[in-house]
Amino acid sequence: MRPAPDQGALAMSKKTSKTDEEGASGEAAPKGGKKKLIMIGGAVALLALGGGGWFFLKKPSAEQLAAAELAKAAKKPAAFVEMKDMMIGISNGGQQDRQPIIKIKVVLEIADAKVSDEIKPLLPRVEDAFQVFMRELRPSDLEGSAGMYRLKEELLRRVNVTVHPAKVDAVLFKELLVQ
Repeated sequence: MRPAPDQGALAMSKKTSKTDEEGASGEAAPKGGKKKLIMIGGAVALLALGGGGWFFLKKPSAEQLAAAELAKAAKKPAAFVEMKDMMIGISNGGQQDRQPIIKIKVVLEIADAKVSDEIKPLLPRVEDAFQVFMRELRPSDLEGSAGMYRLKEELLRRVNVTVHPAKVDAVLFKELLVQ
């Protein structure tokens, strides 16, 4: 038979076992708490990144805004004003014996049909502005798509100066022939 353990020794052993458990649980509790904090912090960071990504992706870009404006403008039908056919003798630039001729059919595009009523009485002035300008052109000025683009832009500028305060949106060529 064994002798009965001493009460002091028993209390001491219980105390050491409790401190071991507390120490073990005390160390585990902070590690578990740190892990939870890290996990919560990571979740918050992911949510913040996701929200920021959503914010920047949902914000309309300049292209989307331009497309929306075009769609809005497309809802209103444009009005077109046809000009008379013109045959204009252009400058030969000193290279040819005969004078080149340009035959042109032009349509003016206008955003609002009401404005077309304001422009129609001014068409003789527009034709005059076109002929004065085109008289000085040379065949080399009309070569290629760049030449056509420059001609279109210059005619648009001259039309808008002539019909001011009304505004023409585009000059469209139905026919352009250089002989």
